[in-house]
Amino acid sequence: MSRTRVISPEELAAQRPYTNRIREYYAFLLPEHPPLAFVRTYGCQQNVSDSEHIKGMLAAMGFGFTEQADEADLILFNTCAVREHAEDRVFGNVGALKNLKRRKPHLMIVLCGCMVQQEHIAQKFYKSYPFVNLIFGTHVLYRFPELLCGVIEEQKRRVEIPSEDGNIAEGIPVVRDGSFKAWLPIMNGCNNFCTYCIVPYVRGRERSRDPEAVIAEAKELIAAGYKEITLLGQNVNSYGKGEAHGVNFPELLRRINALEGDFLIRFMTSHPRDATKELFDTIAACEKVSRHFHLPFQSGSNRILKEMNRHYTREQYLDLIAYARSVVPDISFTSDVIVGFPGETREDFEQTLSLIEEVGFVSLFTFIFSPREGTPAARMDDPVSAEEKVKWFQEMTALQESLSAKRTAAMVGETKKALLETAVGDFIEARLPDNVIVRVKGDAAMIGKHALVRITEAKSWILLGEIKQIL
Repeated sequence: MSRTRVISPEELAAQRPYTNRIREYYAFLLPEHPPLAFVRTYGCQQNVSDSEHIKGMLAAMGFGFTEQADEADLILFNTCAVREHAEDRVFGNVGALKNLKRRKPHLMIVLCGCMVQQEHIAQKFYKSYPFVNLIFGTHVLYRFPELLCGVIEEQKRRVEIPSEDGNIAEGIPVVRDGSFKAWLPIMNGCNNFCTYCIVPYVRGRERSRDPEAVIAEAKELIAAGYKEITLLGQNVNSYGKGEAHGVNFPELLRRINALEGDFLIRFMTSHPRDATKELFDTIAACEKVSRHFHLPFQSGSNRILKEMNRHYTREQYLDLIAYARSVVPDISFTSDVIVGFPGETREDFEQTLSLIEEVGFVSLFTFIFSPREGTPAARMDDPVSAEEKVKWFQEMTALQESLSAKRTAAMVGETKKALLETAVGDFIEARLPDNVIVRVKGDAAMIGKHALVRITEAKSWILLGEIKQIL
Protein backbone atom coordinates (compact mmCIF):
# COMPACT_ATOMS: atom_id res chain seq x y z
CA MET A 1 0.00 0.00 0.00
CA SER A 2 1.24 3.52 -0.83
CA ARG A 3 2.55 5.63 2.01
CA THR A 4 2.35 8.81 -0.03
CA ARG A 5 1.23 11.89 1.86
CA VAL A 6 -0.68 14.29 -0.35
CA ILE A 7 -0.27 17.89 0.75
CA SER A 8 -3.77 19.28 1.18
CA PRO A 9 -5.01 22.47 -0.52
CA GLU A 10 -5.29 23.98 2.97
CA GLU A 11 -1.62 23.30 3.69
CA LEU A 12 -0.60 24.94 0.42
CA ALA A 13 -2.92 27.88 1.06
CA ALA A 14 -1.19 28.35 4.42
CA GLN A 15 1.95 29.37 2.49
CA ARG A 16 0.27 32.42 0.93
CA PRO A 17 0.58 34.71 3.98
CA TYR A 18 4.32 34.01 4.09
CA THR A 19 4.57 34.76 0.37
CA ASN A 20 2.78 38.10 0.89
CA ARG A 21 4.96 39.06 3.87
CA ILE A 22 8.13 38.42 1.86
CA ARG A 23 6.78 40.54 -0.99
CA GLU A 24 6.04 43.36 1.46
CA TYR A 25 9.48 43.04 3.08
CA TYR A 26 11.32 43.47 -0.22
CA ALA A 27 9.02 46.29 -1.35
CA PHE A 28 10.15 48.17 1.77
CA LEU A 29 13.81 47.08 1.55
CA LEU A 30 14.18 47.77 -2.19
CA PRO A 31 11.56 50.40 -3.06
CA GLU A 32 13.17 51.38 -6.37
CA HIS A 33 13.21 47.95 -8.04
CA PRO A 34 11.96 44.41 -7.43
CA PRO A 35 14.36 41.94 -5.82
CA LEU A 36 16.32 39.63 -8.12
CA ALA A 37 16.96 35.92 -7.62
CA PHE A 38 19.80 33.86 -9.04
CA VAL A 39 18.87 30.14 -9.17
CA ARG A 40 21.55 27.57 -10.04
CA THR A 41 20.57 23.93 -10.55
CA TYR A 42 22.87 20.93 -10.32
CA GLY A 43 22.10 17.35 -11.30
CA CYS A 44 19.17 15.67 -12.98
CA GLN A 45 16.09 16.86 -14.83
CA GLN A 46 14.02 16.27 -11.68
CA ASN A 47 16.12 18.97 -10.00
CA VAL A 48 15.55 21.25 -12.99
CA SER A 49 11.80 20.75 -12.60
CA ASP A 50 12.03 21.41 -8.85
CA SER A 51 13.87 24.66 -9.59
CA GLU A 52 11.09 25.70 -11.95
CA HIS A 53 8.66 25.35 -9.05
CA ILE A 54 11.03 27.23 -6.74
CA LYS A 55 11.11 30.03 -9.33
CA GLY A 56 7.32 29.96 -9.36
CA MET A 57 7.25 30.57 -5.62
CA LEU A 58 9.91 33.28 -5.91
CA ALA A 59 7.92 35.03 -8.64
CA ALA A 60 4.87 35.00 -6.35
CA MET A 61 7.07 36.66 -3.70
CA GLY A 62 7.81 39.49 -6.14
CA PHE A 63 11.21 38.35 -7.42
CA GLY A 64 12.56 38.79 -10.89
CA PHE A 65 15.46 36.67 -12.11
CA THR A 66 19.04 37.27 -13.13
CA GLU A 67 21.84 35.15 -14.56
CA GLN A 68 24.46 37.25 -12.74
CA ALA A 69 25.04 36.24 -9.11
CA ASP A 70 26.48 39.63 -8.16
CA GLU A 71 23.19 41.31 -9.19
CA ALA A 72 21.07 39.05 -7.00
CA ASP A 73 19.31 39.75 -3.71
CA LEU A 74 18.77 36.02 -3.23
CA ILE A 75 21.02 33.20 -4.44
CA LEU A 76 19.69 29.64 -4.38
CA PHE A 77 21.63 26.48 -5.21
CA ASN A 78 19.50 23.39 -5.85
CA THR A 79 22.01 20.63 -5.23
CA CYS A 80 22.74 17.08 -6.41
CA ALA A 81 24.08 14.18 -4.35
CA VAL A 82 24.60 11.57 -7.06
CA ARG A 83 28.26 12.30 -7.87
CA GLU A 84 31.12 13.55 -5.72
CA HIS A 85 32.14 15.99 -8.46
CA ALA A 86 28.75 17.73 -8.28
CA GLU A 87 29.07 18.07 -4.49
CA ASP A 88 32.61 19.49 -4.79
CA ARG A 89 31.37 22.11 -7.25
CA VAL A 90 28.66 23.21 -4.84
CA PHE A 91 31.09 23.54 -1.93
CA GLY A 92 33.42 25.62 -4.10
CA ASN A 93 30.70 27.84 -5.52
CA VAL A 94 29.10 28.45 -2.12
CA GLY A 95 32.49 29.34 -0.63
CA ALA A 96 32.99 31.92 -3.39
CA LEU A 97 29.87 33.79 -2.16
CA LYS A 98 31.50 34.86 1.12
CA ASN A 99 32.86 38.15 -0.22
CA LEU A 100 29.61 38.92 -2.06
CA LYS A 101 27.68 38.45 1.18
CA ARG A 102 30.09 40.81 2.93
CA ARG A 103 29.43 43.49 0.30
CA LYS A 104 25.65 42.90 0.31
CA PRO A 105 24.59 42.05 3.88
CA HIS A 106 20.92 41.75 2.89
CA LEU A 107 21.76 38.98 0.36
CA MET A 108 19.93 35.74 1.13
CA ILE A 109 21.89 32.55 0.37
CA VAL A 110 19.76 29.39 0.20
CA LEU A 111 20.76 25.76 -0.35
CA CYS A 112 18.26 23.01 -1.10
CA GLY A 113 17.95 19.67 -2.86
CA CYS A 114 19.35 16.16 -2.57
CA MET A 115 22.84 17.04 -1.37
CA VAL A 116 21.68 18.92 1.70
CA GLN A 117 19.02 16.30 2.52
CA GLN A 118 21.99 14.36 3.93
CA GLU A 119 22.45 15.30 7.58
CA HIS A 120 26.26 15.32 7.52
CA ILE A 121 26.33 17.60 4.47
CA ALA A 122 23.72 20.00 5.89
CA GLN A 123 25.67 20.28 9.15
CA LYS A 124 28.93 20.88 7.30
CA PHE A 125 27.36 23.80 5.46
CA TYR A 126 25.80 25.15 8.64
CA LYS A 127 29.03 25.02 10.64
CA SER A 128 31.57 25.92 7.95
CA TYR A 129 29.60 28.48 5.92
CA PRO A 130 27.99 30.86 8.44
CA PHE A 131 26.92 33.22 5.66
CA VAL A 132 24.39 30.66 4.34
CA ASN A 133 20.94 31.69 5.59
CA LEU A 134 18.67 28.75 4.79
CA ILE A 135 19.20 25.04 4.13
CA PHE A 136 16.20 22.84 3.32
CA GLY A 137 15.76 19.32 1.99
CA THR A 138 13.72 17.66 -0.71
CA HIS A 139 10.61 16.92 1.36
CA VAL A 140 9.76 20.50 2.32
CA LEU A 141 10.06 22.29 -1.02
CA TYR A 142 6.42 23.38 -0.84
CA ARG A 143 7.20 25.15 2.47
CA PHE A 144 9.87 27.38 0.96
CA PRO A 145 7.88 30.62 1.55
CA GLU A 146 7.39 29.75 5.22
CA LEU A 147 11.04 28.85 5.72
CA LEU A 148 12.38 31.95 3.98
CA CYS A 149 9.94 34.20 5.82
CA GLY A 150 11.12 32.74 9.12
CA VAL A 151 14.75 33.50 8.31
CA ILE A 152 13.91 37.08 7.31
CA GLU A 153 11.65 37.91 10.26
CA GLU A 154 13.60 36.10 12.96
CA GLN A 155 17.01 37.13 11.56
CA LYS A 156 18.13 33.62 12.30
CA ARG A 157 19.70 30.91 10.14
CA ARG A 158 17.67 27.75 9.60
CA VAL A 159 18.16 24.10 8.62
CA GLU A 160 15.06 22.06 7.71
CA ILE A 161 15.75 18.52 6.48
CA PRO A 162 13.05 16.20 7.88
CA SER A 163 13.41 12.51 7.06
CA GLU A 164 10.22 11.00 5.67
CA ASP A 165 8.95 8.79 2.89
CA GLY A 166 7.98 11.84 0.88
CA ASN A 167 4.90 13.68 -0.29
CA ILE A 168 3.06 14.93 -3.34
CA ALA A 169 2.22 18.62 -3.46
CA GLU A 170 -0.07 19.76 -6.29
CA GLY A 171 -0.61 23.39 -7.19
CA ILE A 172 2.85 24.88 -6.55
CA PRO A 173 3.33 27.75 -9.04
CA VAL A 174 5.88 27.21 -11.79
CA VAL A 175 8.11 29.40 -13.96
CA ARG A 176 9.32 27.23 -16.82
CA ASP A 177 12.77 27.66 -18.29
CA GLY A 178 11.69 26.98 -21.89
CA SER A 179 8.85 27.93 -24.18
CA PHE A 180 8.63 24.79 -26.34
CA LYS A 181 10.14 21.97 -24.22
CA ALA A 182 8.67 21.19 -20.81
CA TRP A 183 9.37 18.88 -17.89
CA LEU A 184 6.33 17.11 -16.44
CA PRO A 185 7.00 15.22 -13.17
CA ILE A 186 4.78 12.17 -12.79
CA MET A 187 6.38 10.66 -9.67
CA ASN A 188 9.20 11.07 -7.21
CA GLY A 189 11.41 8.87 -5.06
CA CYS A 190 12.72 5.35 -5.62
CA ASN A 191 12.23 1.90 -4.10
CA ASN A 192 15.11 0.09 -5.82
CA PHE A 193 18.00 0.78 -3.41
CA CYS A 194 20.81 0.07 -5.86
CA THR A 195 23.86 -0.33 -3.64
CA TYR A 196 25.71 2.65 -5.16
CA CYS A 197 22.79 5.09 -5.20
CA ILE A 198 21.87 7.74 -2.64
CA VAL A 199 18.56 8.71 -4.30
CA PRO A 200 16.15 6.60 -2.16
CA TYR A 201 17.71 8.11 0.97
CA VAL A 202 17.40 11.74 -0.16
CA ARG A 203 14.26 11.60 -2.35
CA GLY A 204 12.29 9.09 -0.28
CA ARG A 205 10.18 6.16 -1.42
CA GLU A 206 8.29 6.05 -4.70
CA ARG A 207 5.10 8.06 -4.88
CA SER A 208 3.08 8.79 -8.00
CA ARG A 209 0.98 11.80 -8.86
CA ASP A 210 -2.68 11.25 -9.57
CA PRO A 211 -3.13 10.56 -13.30
CA GLU A 212 -5.83 13.20 -13.60
CA ALA A 213 -3.39 15.83 -12.27
CA VAL A 214 -0.75 14.70 -14.75
CA ILE A 215 -3.23 14.79 -17.65
CA ALA A 216 -4.46 18.25 -16.61
CA GLU A 217 -0.90 19.61 -16.59
CA ALA A 218 -0.18 17.98 -19.96
CA LYS A 219 -3.26 19.70 -21.41
CA GLU A 220 -2.04 23.05 -20.07
CA LEU A 221 1.36 22.54 -21.69
CA ILE A 222 -0.16 21.57 -25.03
CA ALA A 223 -2.50 24.57 -24.95
CA ALA A 224 0.51 26.80 -24.23
CA GLY A 225 2.21 25.54 -27.39
CA TYR A 226 4.84 23.20 -25.97
CA LYS A 227 6.16 20.84 -28.66
CA GLU A 228 7.96 18.37 -26.44
CA ILE A 229 6.86 17.09 -23.04
CA THR A 230 9.24 14.95 -20.99
CA LEU A 231 7.68 12.86 -18.24
CA LEU A 232 9.97 12.68 -15.21
CA GLY A 233 10.56 10.23 -12.40
CA GLN A 234 13.44 8.37 -10.78
CA ASN A 235 11.86 5.23 -12.31
CA VAL A 236 8.93 6.14 -14.55
CA ASN A 237 8.33 2.47 -15.38
CA SER A 238 7.01 1.86 -11.87
CA TYR A 239 4.50 4.74 -12.04
CA GLY A 240 1.26 3.86 -10.27
CA LYS A 241 2.52 0.88 -8.26
CA GLY A 242 0.61 0.62 -4.99
CA GLU A 243 -1.71 3.51 -5.89
CA ALA A 244 -5.49 3.19 -5.70
CA HIS A 245 -6.07 4.74 -9.15
CA GLY A 246 -4.71 1.62 -10.87
CA VAL A 247 -3.11 3.47 -13.80
CA ASN A 248 0.31 2.11 -14.78
CA PHE A 249 2.92 3.82 -16.94
CA PRO A 250 1.87 2.37 -20.32
CA GLU A 251 -1.73 3.44 -19.63
CA LEU A 252 -0.56 6.95 -18.69
CA LEU A 253 1.36 7.15 -21.97
CA ARG A 254 -1.73 6.06 -23.89
CA ARG A 255 -3.87 8.73 -22.20
CA ILE A 256 -1.41 11.53 -22.91
CA ASN A 257 -0.88 10.29 -26.47
CA ALA A 258 -4.65 10.55 -27.02
CA LEU A 259 -4.68 14.28 -26.26
CA GLU A 260 -5.23 16.66 -29.19
CA GLY A 261 -2.19 18.56 -30.42
CA ASP A 262 1.17 18.41 -32.21
CA PHE A 263 3.67 17.35 -29.57
CA LEU A 264 6.21 14.65 -28.75
CA ILE A 265 6.26 12.66 -25.51
CA ARG A 266 9.62 11.72 -24.01
CA PHE A 267 10.28 10.18 -20.60
CA MET A 268 13.12 9.46 -18.18
CA THR A 269 14.44 7.60 -16.36
CA SER A 270 13.60 3.91 -16.80
CA HIS A 271 14.76 0.90 -14.80
CA PRO A 272 15.15 -2.36 -16.78
CA ARG A 273 13.50 -4.45 -14.05
CA ASP A 274 10.20 -2.62 -14.67
CA ALA A 275 10.42 -2.22 -18.46
CA THR A 276 7.70 -4.54 -19.74
CA LYS A 277 6.57 -5.84 -23.10
CA GLU A 278 3.39 -3.84 -22.55
CA LEU A 279 5.50 -0.68 -22.40
CA PHE A 280 7.21 -1.38 -25.73
CA ASP A 281 3.90 -2.40 -27.30
CA THR A 282 2.50 0.94 -26.12
CA ILE A 283 5.40 2.87 -27.67
CA ALA A 284 4.76 1.02 -30.94
CA ALA A 285 1.06 1.95 -30.87
CA CYS A 286 1.43 5.60 -29.79
CA GLU A 287 2.53 7.90 -32.59
CA LYS A 288 3.39 10.79 -30.25
CA VAL A 289 5.73 8.80 -28.01
CA SER A 290 9.42 9.20 -28.86
CA ARG A 291 11.24 6.23 -30.36
CA HIS A 292 14.23 7.07 -28.18
CA PHE A 293 14.54 5.07 -24.94
CA HIS A 294 17.03 5.76 -22.15
CA LEU A 295 17.54 2.41 -20.40
CA PRO A 296 20.49 2.36 -17.96
CA PHE A 297 22.28 -1.00 -17.81
CA GLN A 298 25.22 0.12 -15.55
CA SER A 299 27.28 -3.06 -16.10
CA GLY A 300 27.44 -5.95 -18.55
CA SER A 301 28.54 -8.41 -15.85
CA ASN A 302 25.93 -10.44 -14.01
CA ARG A 303 28.19 -10.64 -10.97
CA ILE A 304 28.48 -6.86 -10.77
CA LEU A 305 24.77 -6.37 -11.48
CA LYS A 306 24.02 -8.57 -8.48
CA GLU A 307 26.45 -6.58 -6.33
CA MET A 308 24.70 -3.43 -7.53
CA ASN A 309 21.28 -4.89 -6.53
CA ARG A 310 19.89 -4.17 -9.99
CA HIS A 311 17.44 -7.14 -10.09
CA TYR A 312 18.06 -8.16 -13.70
CA THR A 313 20.73 -10.02 -15.65
CA ARG A 314 22.67 -9.22 -18.78
CA GLU A 315 20.54 -11.77 -20.65
CA GLN A 316 17.29 -10.19 -19.47
CA TYR A 317 18.50 -6.74 -20.52
CA LEU A 318 19.43 -7.97 -23.99
CA ASP A 319 16.06 -9.74 -24.29
CA LEU A 320 14.35 -6.41 -23.57
CA ILE A 321 16.38 -4.71 -26.29
CA ALA A 322 15.56 -7.49 -28.76
CA TYR A 323 11.83 -7.36 -28.02
CA ALA A 324 11.76 -3.57 -28.27
CA ARG A 325 13.40 -3.69 -31.70
CA SER A 326 11.00 -6.38 -32.85
CA VAL A 327 7.94 -4.18 -32.19
CA VAL A 328 9.54 -0.72 -32.67
CA PRO A 329 12.10 -1.21 -35.46
CA ASP A 330 13.20 2.45 -35.45
CA ILE A 331 13.77 2.63 -31.67
CA SER A 332 17.12 3.95 -30.43
CA PHE A 333 18.75 3.46 -27.05
CA THR A 334 20.98 5.47 -24.76
CA SER A 335 22.20 4.27 -21.40
CA ASP A 336 24.16 4.91 -18.19
CA VAL A 337 27.29 2.94 -17.34
CA ILE A 338 29.41 2.86 -14.18
CA VAL A 339 33.10 2.00 -14.56
CA GLY A 340 35.11 0.68 -11.62
CA PHE A 341 32.36 -0.49 -9.27
CA PRO A 342 33.96 -1.99 -6.13
CA GLY A 343 35.37 -5.43 -6.90
CA GLU A 344 34.99 -5.08 -10.67
CA THR A 345 37.62 -7.06 -12.56
CA ARG A 346 38.98 -6.69 -16.06
CA GLU A 347 36.79 -9.63 -17.08
CA ASP A 348 33.71 -7.86 -15.71
CA PHE A 349 34.66 -4.70 -17.58
CA GLU A 350 35.13 -6.58 -20.84
CA GLN A 351 31.60 -7.93 -20.49
CA THR A 352 30.42 -4.32 -20.33
CA LEU A 353 32.35 -3.54 -23.53
CA SER A 354 30.81 -6.52 -25.31
CA LEU A 355 27.29 -5.48 -24.28
CA ILE A 356 27.92 -1.98 -25.64
CA GLU A 357 28.99 -3.46 -28.98
CA GLU A 358 26.04 -5.86 -29.08
CA VAL A 359 23.36 -3.22 -28.40
CA GLY A 360 24.77 -0.33 -30.44
CA PHE A 361 23.72 2.64 -28.31
CA VAL A 362 23.27 6.09 -29.81
CA SER A 363 25.30 7.48 -26.91
CA LEU A 364 26.26 6.67 -23.33
CA PHE A 365 26.41 8.60 -20.09
CA THR A 366 29.53 7.16 -18.50
CA PHE A 367 30.74 7.55 -14.92
CA ILE A 368 33.64 6.34 -12.83
CA PHE A 369 32.27 4.90 -9.58
CA SER A 370 31.82 7.58 -6.93
CA PRO A 371 31.20 6.29 -3.38
CA ARG A 372 28.24 7.91 -1.62
CA GLU A 373 28.32 7.96 2.16
CA GLY A 374 25.42 5.95 3.59
CA THR A 375 25.17 3.49 0.68
CA PRO A 376 26.26 -0.18 0.88
CA ALA A 377 28.74 0.21 -2.00
CA ALA A 378 30.68 2.85 -0.06
CA ARG A 379 31.66 0.12 2.43
CA MET A 380 32.72 -2.46 -0.17
CA ASP A 381 36.37 -3.39 -0.85
CA ASP A 382 37.64 -1.53 -3.89
CA PRO A 383 41.07 -2.89 -4.89
CA VAL A 384 41.32 -1.47 -8.42
CA SER A 385 43.37 1.74 -8.56
CA ALA A 386 41.92 5.05 -9.70
CA GLU A 387 44.48 5.12 -12.53
CA GLU A 388 43.27 1.76 -13.84
CA LYS A 389 39.65 2.90 -13.68
CA VAL A 390 40.52 5.98 -15.72
CA LYS A 391 42.13 3.75 -18.38
CA TRP A 392 38.99 1.58 -18.52
CA PHE A 393 36.84 4.69 -18.76
CA GLN A 394 38.88 6.01 -21.68
CA GLU A 395 38.74 2.64 -23.42
CA MET A 396 34.97 2.53 -23.09
CA THR A 397 34.41 6.08 -24.35
CA ALA A 398 36.69 5.40 -27.33
CA LEU A 399 34.61 2.33 -28.20
CA GLN A 400 31.36 4.28 -27.97
CA GLU A 401 32.76 7.09 -30.10
CA SER A 402 33.70 4.64 -32.84
CA LEU A 403 30.25 3.04 -32.73
CA SER A 404 28.56 6.44 -32.80
CA ALA A 405 30.65 7.49 -35.80
CA LYS A 406 29.52 4.41 -37.75
CA ARG A 407 25.90 4.99 -36.81
CA THR A 408 25.83 8.66 -37.77
CA ALA A 409 27.67 7.94 -41.05
CA ALA A 410 24.87 5.54 -41.99
CA MET A 411 22.30 8.34 -41.51
CA VAL A 412 23.72 10.60 -44.25
CA GLY A 413 21.12 11.15 -46.98
CA GLU A 414 18.12 10.47 -44.73
CA THR A 415 15.38 13.08 -44.16
CA LYS A 416 13.89 13.22 -40.67
CA LYS A 417 11.57 15.36 -38.60
CA ALA A 418 13.47 17.44 -36.02
CA LEU A 419 12.73 20.00 -33.32
CA LEU A 420 14.77 23.20 -33.80
CA GLU A 421 16.10 23.87 -30.31
CA THR A 422 19.13 26.13 -29.87
CA ALA A 423 20.98 28.84 -31.79
CA VAL A 424 24.75 28.28 -31.96
CA GLY A 425 26.40 31.04 -33.98
CA ASP A 426 25.02 30.86 -37.52
CA PHE A 427 23.58 27.42 -36.91
CA ILE A 428 20.60 25.91 -35.13
CA GLU A 429 20.92 22.65 -33.26
CA ALA A 430 17.92 20.42 -33.89
CA ARG A 431 17.06 17.18 -32.10
CA LEU A 432 15.93 14.14 -34.03
CA PRO A 433 13.39 11.71 -32.59
CA ASP A 434 16.22 9.28 -31.71
CA ASN A 435 17.85 12.04 -29.61
CA VAL A 436 20.73 12.71 -32.04
CA ILE A 437 21.65 16.35 -32.67
CA VAL A 438 21.82 17.75 -36.21
CA ARG A 439 23.21 21.21 -36.90
CA VAL A 440 21.51 23.23 -39.67
CA LYS A 441 21.74 26.73 -41.12
CA GLY A 442 18.96 28.96 -39.83
CA ASP A 443 18.02 31.90 -37.68
CA ALA A 444 16.70 32.26 -34.14
CA ALA A 445 13.14 32.89 -35.35
CA MET A 446 12.93 29.20 -36.26
CA ILE A 447 13.62 27.96 -32.74
CA GLY A 448 10.77 25.96 -31.24
CA LYS A 449 9.45 24.76 -34.60
CA HIS A 450 9.50 21.35 -36.22
CA ALA A 451 11.23 20.89 -39.55
CA LEU A 452 12.08 18.20 -42.06
CA VAL A 453 15.86 18.02 -42.12
CA ARG A 454 18.05 16.19 -44.65
CA ILE A 455 21.30 14.79 -43.19
CA THR A 456 24.25 15.91 -45.34
CA GLU A 457 27.35 15.08 -43.26
CA ALA A 458 28.23 13.05 -40.17
CA LYS A 459 30.55 13.77 -37.27
CA SER A 460 31.14 11.49 -34.27
CA TRP A 461 28.61 13.15 -31.96
CA ILE A 462 26.73 15.48 -34.27
CA LEU A 463 25.25 15.58 -37.74
CA LEU A 464 25.15 18.39 -40.27
CA GLY A 465 22.05 18.91 -42.33
CA GLU A 466 19.80 21.24 -44.27
CA ILE A 467 16.23 22.27 -43.64
CA LYS A 468 13.92 21.02 -46.37
CA GLN A 469 10.64 22.24 -44.89
CA ILE A 470 9.40 24.06 -41.79
CA LEU A 471 6.37 22.19 -40.43
